[in-house]
Amino acid sequence: MRVQYNDVTWRKSTRSGAAGHCVEIAETVAAVLVRDSKDADGPVLRFAAPGWRGFIAGVRDGEFDRPPA
Repeated sequence: MRVQYNDVTWRKSTRSGAAGHCVEIAETVAAVLVRDSKDADGPVLRFAAPGWRGFIAGVRDGEFDRPPA
């Protein structure tokens, strides 16, 4: 099933570089949406508010960092 998100405003970090290797988010009443900025018509991840807060906390804590080589 494909859901259209035409009525949301997508934004990306002001820290994203010119190469376009980033994601965009959009906020709705029920969720935070995430997509690849290079593929606006591609898949969208949908996080409920508690899941989004957990994801951001994990990013800040380094949970998803690559292990040192």
